[in-house]
Parts: sequence; C-alpha cells; structure tokens
Amino acid sequence: INQKMFSRLVTARGRIQQRSLSEAPAPKKSKWLKRAAIGSVLAAAVYLGDYIINDDLDILQDRFRTKLTPEETEKRAKVVVLGSGWGSLSLIRHLQTDRFNVTMVSPRNYFLFTPLLPSATVGTLEVRSIMEPIRYFLKRSGSESARFIEADCVEIDHVNKTITCEDMSEVKGTISRFSLPYDQLVVGVGAQTATFGIPGVAEHSIFLRSIDDVQRLRNKVMDCFETAMIPGQTEEEKRRLLSFLVVGGGPAGVEYAGELNDWLRSDIEKAFPELADKVDINLIEALPHILNFFEKDLVDYVENRFIANPHISLTTNARVIRVEEDHLILQNTQTGEDRKVPYGALLWVAGNTPRPLVQSLITAIGAENGQDTRRGLSVDEYFRVKGANGIWALGDCAFSSLPQTAQVASQSGRYLAALFNNLSDAMTKEARLRASADPETAPVDLVSPLVTASKPFSYRHYGSFAYIGDMRAIADLRTEGRERKFTFAGLGTFILWRSVYMSKLLSVRNRTLVGIDWLETMIFGRDISRG
Repeated sequence: INQKMFSRLVTARGRIQQRSLSEAPAPKKSKWLKRAAIGSVLAAAVYLGDYIINDDLDILQDRFRTKLTPEETEKRAKVVVLGSGWGSLSLIRHLQTDRFNVTMVSPRNYFLFTPLLPSATVGTLEVRSIMEPIRYFLKRSGSESARFIEADCVEIDHVNKTITCEDMSEVKGTISRFSLPYDQLVVGVGAQTATFGIPGVAEHSIFLRSIDDVQRLRNKVMDCFETAMIPGQTEEEKRRLLSFLVVGGGPAGVEYAGELNDWLRSDIEKAFPELADKVDINLIEALPHILNFFEKDLVDYVENRFIANPHISLTTNARVIRVEEDHLILQNTQTGEDRKVPYGALLWVAGNTPRPLVQSLITAIGAENGQDTRRGLSVDEYFRVKGANGIWALGDCAFSSLPQTAQVASQSGRYLAALFNNLSDAMTKEARLRASADPETAPVDLVSPLVTASKPFSYRHYGSFAYIGDMRAIADLRTEGRERKFTFAGLGTFILWRSVYMSKLLSVRNRTLVGIDWLETMIFGRDISRG
C-alpha cells in the first residue's frame, strides 16, 4: 500500500511541475532596453530641435555633402575673415569652407557670448563658461579646412588686395608681422567703446567688452569694499568708495546695475553688513529715459523699480563733461547746470565707435567712393563695402540702417555664408582670371553682377530682452513692422530670458557650464574674493 501511495504521489508531483512550467509567463523584455530606446529618441529630438530653433539645419545638412579634397580647396578663392565675434563666427559656421581657401584672423582665439557678460562681472557666471575656443569650434562644426591665425590686422590694402597683420601677444617669435593676400575679405572686427572725446574717460573708466574688463571691474568693486573697511576711514570717504556709477542707460548698463544690486543684496551685505546702507548704484543717461529702444510700458516698469530700490539711483538728462580719478562732472542737458559726482568705480557703456583699422580703411576708400560717414564702413544691402571690390563688412563695424546687436550680426553672417556658397565657383573663376590678367587691363569682375541679382538681406527681429535684477526681466517682442507688439515683464520673463539665452549658447559644453554656474549661485551664492 505504501508503495502504491508513494507512486501516486510521485506521479501527481510530476504533473503539477509540468503544469506550472507550461503556465509560466514568457520572459519580459528588459526594462533598461526600453528606457535606452526612449532616451535615445528624446536625445535625438532635442538635438534636432536645437538645430531647428537656432535655424542651423544647413549645418547639419552640410555634414552629408560630398566635400572637395584639400588639394582642390587650396586652389579655390582666398577668403579672409577678420574677427571672432558674432558676425564672423556665424559666417564660418555656415560657410562651406571646402569650397574656399579660408583663413580666419583675430587677436583672440575664442568666441565670447557677450549678452551674458554682465552676469560674469559679479560671479553669477564664470567668464570661461561663456567662452568658446575658436579652433575647437572650427573643427567641431566641420570647418576643418579653415585656418585660424591669432593676430591683429593692422592695415588693409584694398587696391592690391592684401592685409598686414601683427602678433600682439606677449610671446613673440622671430616673425611677428606678416601679410596675407585675399580675393574676398570679410571685416567683422566689431567696434570699440565710444568716449566722445570727453577728458578722462579712457584713463579712469572701465569698459565692458572683454574678459579682462570683467576681471578688472569685479576686482575694483571688491577693492572699494575692502578699502572702505580700513580703520579710520571717514563716512564721506566710505560713501565715495561705495558709489558705483554706470554711464549708459542701454541694456548693458541696466543689466549690470541689476546684477550688481543682486550681488549686493544676496552676498556682499552678509560680509559687510556695516556698509550696506552706504552703497549707491547710480545709472546715468543723457536722454530723458533709459532703454530707448524698448516700449514705453517696459521703460516705465524698469524706471519705477529702480526708483523704488534704496540702493539704485537713476540720473537722466545728464551729460558727462569730464572724468577725474575720484569724481566726474555732470551737466544737466535741460538747465545747463554742472555738478560733481564722486565715485569709487565707474563703468562706461555709453556707445560704440569704429576701431582704428576701420577708420583707416574709411579714409583710404574716401568719401567720394561712398565712405562718407565716420560711424562705420558703409555697406549696401548685400554687406558689400562701398567703394572697395571684394570687401564685405558685418556686425558693429558696418554702418547701415540696422541696429548694432548680436542678433543682427549673427543673421548677417548666416546670410553672407549662403551668398558665398552660391557664388563659390564664380569667386574662384574670378580669382584665377585676375591672377592671370595683365595688370594694365581693367580688373575682372564676375561676382558683382551675380550678387546684385541675388536676394538682398532681410533682417528678422526675434525680440529684445534685458535683465533688471531681483530675478526680473523684460521682453519686447515686436514684429518687424511694429504693427503688433508683445511686451512681458516679471519673474516669468526672467525664466524665459534664461531659457532663450541657454538655447543660443553655441555648444553643449557652454550650456552645461552655464547651467552649473546658475545652480551653484542659487545654492552657495556668489564669490566675494578678489583675484
């Protein structure tokens, strides 16, 4: 009996095991494979969306184009690009460089994202987070055939089509001055800060154009606080040292005033509590209002916030007539009265003027040939410099009806690159004919008629932003004809401002570094050390 029962139990157990095996669910797909697939799709969407938002699809398409060999490129038209700012870099990014013999010349080997420069002056961002190495950028964007030379162009011979360059760096070799021939020259050297011939501005002011300016301004502000803490310093001297003047009521001046106020309230007051009530940030503008290119409701919003701020003074209708080491003289444009304004640090952001290179080229071409203004190189609707064959100008060094902004310069560079790409064969043919032509005969000009037959540049305005401090910003999103306007202000606009600028940074590296800097500032605050 026991043997029978044991046999039945074994048989039943086998059937149960067989049934449980047959009913076991099929193995599921690994979750990590699904997540990896979803992540890949999202990454590809973000990557493609970035190109679409910034209108850079032509750069992506160019990677799949059959390119000329280096030997063929060497024989193409010589294109020399001066400068490494918004216009020049936009041109290089969109130019099919294998179809030209391209050389880029600039005294600095990096691109600087200037709209965020005020943030770097107070430590909201590290300045290297908004810098992009030119050589790395050229290689990354598929422009391997473009050559970069770190030097300053000091002379342009528009008759013989050559430029003279000089190495202005601290380290020099046996050769520091050299010449380069060109067939097409693109001048994108920007502008310098205008002093309007006012005595003392160049000697005592700090400008805001380079990383050296950022470091100098930051150290000067901190030095003023540390000097004010020296025992025995008089109250009058403390107030002078802690008076920070900003001359220029445009976006740069307003944004710096806002950033400095943030730094003061969030970080400096904790380190120097006894000095907080003595600080004065004075924004000076010669016109009746600041931010003259913005809509009036936005201007009123900013002015009212600044007036209500105990640390910010707003001085309008005031013209600087002289700057001394520790004070300046202001003249009221309505009454003509003069008054003395002491200061500890002075930031001058009051406008642009052409660089010496541009001024000398304007003189060389002459007013009789179309260069009849000292405000920049006069250009036509195709960015051709008037009176000079084969020279083009972009950005702040060009004079036209367009505003001198990064947005205009970037679109100009993109347009000119497309124009050059379409005319690359004609430019090369013209260069070869000129090289073999008799110098006594009339110069060959195949390109000009083709340029004139092309579509002229049309600027598309995407809006203007300005940060005003205290996590507030303004946005003026008027259309080209100004028939419709969209204006925004406040915290939501601040988030939009940061989002737009983040999208406009030129690399994942920049975006990552800027994002980390913003996060560090939010958690740990800004650094108040010098050096």
